[in-house]
Amino acid sequence: MSETDTGAADAGPFAEQQRLFKLLSQDTRHLIIQELLGHRAHLMSLAELEYMTGKSQAAIKDQLETLIDAGLLARYTYDPSEGKRDLPSQFYGFTERGVEVLHDYKYLRGLPVARALYENTRKTEKIERHESAPRPELPDAVAEALEFDEPDLDAVDSGPPR
Repeated sequence: MSETDTGAADAGPFAEQQRLFKLLSQDTRHLIIQELLGHRAHLMSLAELEYMTGKSQAAIKDQLETLIDAGLLARYTYDPSEGKRDLPSQFYGFTERGVEVLHDYKYLRGLPVARALYENTRKTEKIERHESAPRPELPDAVAEALEFDEPDLDAVDSGPPR
Protein backbone atom coordinates (compact mmCIF):
# COMPACT_ATOMS: atom_id res chain seq x y z
CA MET A 1 0.00 0.00 0.00
CA SER A 2 1.46 3.41 -0.94
CA GLU A 3 1.75 6.38 1.39
CA THR A 4 -1.19 8.11 -0.25
CA ASP A 5 -3.63 5.18 -0.21
CA THR A 6 -6.53 5.43 2.17
CA GLY A 7 -7.88 2.39 3.94
CA ALA A 8 -10.70 1.62 6.32
CA ALA A 9 -8.62 2.88 9.25
CA ASP A 10 -8.59 6.33 7.59
CA ALA A 11 -12.37 6.70 7.58
CA GLY A 12 -12.41 9.38 10.33
CA PRO A 13 -13.46 13.00 9.78
CA PHE A 14 -9.89 14.22 9.34
CA ALA A 15 -8.69 11.44 7.04
CA GLU A 16 -8.30 13.71 4.00
CA GLN A 17 -6.35 16.34 5.96
CA GLN A 18 -4.08 13.65 7.40
CA ARG A 19 -3.52 12.15 3.95
CA LEU A 20 -2.67 15.56 2.46
CA PHE A 21 -0.43 16.50 5.37
CA LYS A 22 1.50 13.26 4.90
CA LEU A 23 1.65 13.85 1.15
CA LEU A 24 3.00 17.40 1.55
CA SER A 25 5.41 16.72 4.39
CA GLN A 26 7.50 13.90 2.92
CA ASP A 27 11.01 15.36 2.49
CA THR A 28 11.53 15.04 -1.27
CA ARG A 29 7.95 16.00 -2.14
CA HIS A 30 8.21 19.02 0.16
CA LEU A 31 11.44 20.13 -1.57
CA ILE A 32 9.86 19.68 -5.02
CA ILE A 33 6.89 21.85 -4.00
CA GLN A 34 9.13 24.54 -2.50
CA GLU A 35 11.34 24.70 -5.61
CA LEU A 36 8.32 24.88 -7.93
CA LEU A 37 6.91 27.72 -5.83
CA GLY A 38 10.20 29.60 -6.07
CA HIS A 39 10.73 29.18 -9.81
CA ARG A 40 9.69 32.25 -11.79
CA ALA A 41 7.55 30.18 -14.21
CA HIS A 42 6.48 27.58 -11.59
CA LEU A 43 7.40 24.92 -14.18
CA MET A 44 10.65 23.00 -13.83
CA SER A 45 12.47 20.33 -15.80
CA LEU A 46 13.69 17.15 -14.13
CA ALA A 47 17.29 18.43 -14.34
CA GLU A 48 16.32 21.67 -12.57
CA LEU A 49 14.54 19.74 -9.83
CA GLU A 50 17.50 17.40 -9.41
CA TYR A 51 19.93 20.30 -9.08
CA MET A 52 17.80 22.44 -6.79
CA THR A 53 16.69 19.66 -4.43
CA GLY A 54 19.98 17.76 -4.30
CA LYS A 55 18.06 14.50 -4.71
CA SER A 56 18.62 11.81 -7.35
CA GLN A 57 16.54 11.76 -10.53
CA ALA A 58 15.12 8.37 -9.49
CA ALA A 59 13.94 9.75 -6.14
CA ILE A 60 12.49 12.84 -7.80
CA LYS A 61 10.69 10.84 -10.51
CA ASP A 62 9.16 8.58 -7.87
CA GLN A 63 7.85 11.52 -5.83
CA LEU A 64 6.71 13.42 -8.93
CA GLU A 65 4.57 10.41 -9.87
CA THR A 66 3.09 10.38 -6.37
CA LEU A 67 2.24 14.11 -6.63
CA ILE A 68 0.82 13.63 -10.14
CA ASP A 69 -1.28 10.64 -9.02
CA ALA A 70 -2.62 12.78 -6.14
CA GLY A 71 -3.65 15.47 -8.65
CA LEU A 72 -1.34 18.17 -7.24
CA LEU A 73 1.12 18.29 -10.14
CA ALA A 74 0.96 17.67 -13.87
CA ARG A 75 3.54 17.03 -16.56
CA TYR A 76 3.52 19.82 -19.13
CA THR A 77 5.12 19.42 -22.57
CA TYR A 78 6.61 22.18 -24.71
CA ASP A 79 6.37 20.59 -28.16
CA PRO A 80 8.74 22.98 -30.03
CA SER A 81 11.64 21.81 -27.80
CA GLU A 82 10.87 18.11 -28.27
CA GLY A 83 13.97 16.39 -29.65
CA LYS A 84 16.26 19.41 -29.18
CA ARG A 85 19.43 18.29 -27.48
CA ASP A 86 20.11 21.16 -25.08
CA LEU A 87 16.55 22.21 -24.26
CA PRO A 88 14.05 20.43 -22.04
CA SER A 89 10.57 19.74 -23.38
CA GLN A 90 9.04 18.12 -20.27
CA PHE A 91 8.21 20.26 -17.24
CA TYR A 92 6.40 19.73 -13.97
CA GLY A 93 4.03 22.22 -12.41
CA PHE A 94 0.95 22.63 -10.28
CA THR A 95 -2.63 21.82 -11.23
CA GLU A 96 -5.72 23.75 -10.14
CA ARG A 97 -6.25 21.18 -7.39
CA GLY A 98 -2.61 21.57 -6.43
CA VAL A 99 -2.86 25.33 -5.89
CA GLU A 100 -6.14 24.86 -3.98
CA VAL A 101 -4.40 22.45 -1.59
CA LEU A 102 -1.38 24.75 -1.29
CA HIS A 103 -3.71 27.65 -0.51
CA ASP A 104 -5.57 25.62 2.11
CA TYR A 105 -2.30 24.60 3.78
CA LYS A 106 -0.90 28.17 3.64
CA TYR A 107 1.99 27.33 1.29
CA LEU A 108 1.18 30.27 -1.00
CA ARG A 109 2.00 32.76 1.75
CA GLY A 110 5.63 31.69 1.33
CA LEU A 111 5.84 32.57 -2.38
CA PRO A 112 8.04 35.68 -1.89
CA VAL A 113 10.49 33.78 0.33
CA ALA A 114 10.58 30.77 -2.00
CA ARG A 115 11.27 33.11 -4.94
CA ALA A 116 14.07 34.92 -3.09
CA LEU A 117 15.71 31.62 -2.11
CA TYR A 118 15.43 30.29 -5.65
CA GLU A 119 16.77 33.47 -7.24
CA ASN A 120 19.74 33.63 -4.86
CA THR A 121 20.84 30.04 -5.44
CA ARG A 122 23.96 29.71 -7.58
CA LYS A 123 23.24 27.65 -10.68
CA THR A 124 25.39 25.82 -13.22
CA GLU A 125 25.43 26.80 -16.89
CA LYS A 126 23.21 23.81 -17.75
CA ILE A 127 20.65 24.76 -15.11
CA GLU A 128 20.65 28.40 -16.25
CA ARG A 129 20.03 27.15 -19.81
CA HIS A 130 17.14 24.99 -18.57
CA GLU A 131 15.83 27.87 -16.45
CA SER A 132 15.69 30.20 -19.44
CA ALA A 133 14.30 27.57 -21.85
CA PRO A 134 10.88 28.23 -23.35
CA ARG A 135 8.12 26.33 -21.61
CA PRO A 136 4.38 25.83 -21.93
CA GLU A 137 1.83 28.07 -20.27
CA LEU A 138 0.24 27.04 -17.01
CA PRO A 139 -3.57 27.04 -16.96
CA ASP A 140 -4.82 30.58 -16.23
CA ALA A 141 -6.30 29.68 -12.83
CA VAL A 142 -2.99 28.16 -11.73
CA ALA A 143 -0.88 31.06 -13.01
CA GLU A 144 -3.16 33.61 -11.33
CA ALA A 145 -3.08 31.76 -8.00
CA LEU A 146 0.73 31.83 -8.04
CA GLU A 147 1.06 35.56 -8.81
CA PHE A 148 2.25 37.96 -6.15
CA ASP A 149 3.46 41.55 -6.12
CA GLU A 150 7.23 41.43 -6.34
CA PRO A 151 8.94 44.07 -4.22
CA ASP A 152 11.00 46.79 -5.83
CA LEU A 153 14.40 45.64 -4.62
CA ASP A 154 16.11 48.84 -5.76
CA ALA A 155 13.88 50.84 -3.42
CA VAL A 156 14.54 48.42 -0.57
CA ASP A 157 18.32 48.44 -1.10
CA SER A 158 18.61 52.21 -1.21
CA GLY A 159 17.02 52.68 2.21
CA PRO A 160 14.89 55.62 3.32
CA PRO A 161 15.27 58.99 1.59
CA ARG A 162 17.58 61.44 3.33
